[in-house]
Amino acid sequence: MDQQNYSVVSEFVLSGLSSSLQLQFFFFVFFSLIYIATVLGNLLIVITVISEPRLYSSPMYFLLGNLSFLDMWLASFATPKLIRDFLSEKKLISFEGCMAQIFFLHFIGGAEMVLLVSMAYDRYVAICKPLHYMTIMNWRTCIGLVTISWAIGFIHSISQVAFTVNLPYCGPNNVDSFFCDLPLVIKLACMDTYILGILMIADSGLLSMSCFLLLMISYTVILVTVQQRSAESASKALSTCSAHIMVVMLFFGPCIFIYLWPFNRFSVDKVLSVFYTIFTPLLNPIIYTLRNEDMKTTKPKILFMLSYLQNCQFFK
Repeated sequence: MDQQNYSVVSEFVLSGLSSSLQLQFFFFVFFSLIYIATVLGNLLIVITVISEPRLYSSPMYFLLGNLSFLDMWLASFATPKLIRDFLSEKKLISFEGCMAQIFFLHFIGGAEMVLLVSMAYDRYVAICKPLHYMTIMNWRTCIGLVTISWAIGFIHSISQVAFTVNLPYCGPNNVDSFFCDLPLVIKLACMDTYILGILMIADSGLLSMSCFLLLMISYTVILVTVQQRSAESASKALSTCSAHIMVVMLFFGPCIFIYLWPFNRFSVDKVLSVFYTIFTPLLNPIIYTLRNEDMKTTKPKILFMLSYLQNCQFFK
């Protein structure tokens, strides 16, 4: 067929989470509250880390502040549109908006994966080489780890979008999700994308699995080392690492499932997408705040900031 006779797709139709009007209204209220709580929770952690010199000078909390910053953006690339679409009969997104969602999902997601590896390395040095901790994890190292995470996320995302945006879209434009995801969009192209799809999905799968394996190796070494320490130091190390491991499992579990079986679409995929794009950014500040002793001691400051925001009519 002559490509000039193709009708170019200028927008995509998202299926959303439900076609029930009653459920859509419930979801609108529910996800609005979840989104507000996610942004506020992560924002308060960022502000607390920045405003507390003791935390800001600590490599672990510097990395944690960056994780919360990424979580705010991970929750924001698609959730506001999802909330707005609950009040819309037809859930449309422009071609440019669709490509932007794919870019930011892989940019932020890739950066967060590498940042979690950096946080595991920080805990490894702190527990396995405590006498050299501040020498190894100096300010330049912390900046370098954050920069590398952002750079890898950007390169990974560009490599995905560069191929996706140039595919010919001329026929079906229904995306079976509440946002544009790579496996769902490339199969709408008017060409055989099976091989290209495998290569692009393998890119995401390789990044996810590599980071996950590095994290598991790091925490295994840490746990083995902790067993040889005193009960008090072991308890403190386990408390910190258990919070990190929870975050890793919550974030990587859905990602690995989706990108290891990208061509066998199940209804559960939507649930997993909701989990790692909306609930995980909410659970991260809760886990780190409740399981971390240093964050517990700064809880009064967090409550004071929340009270200040209320007085400024932030919620109105």
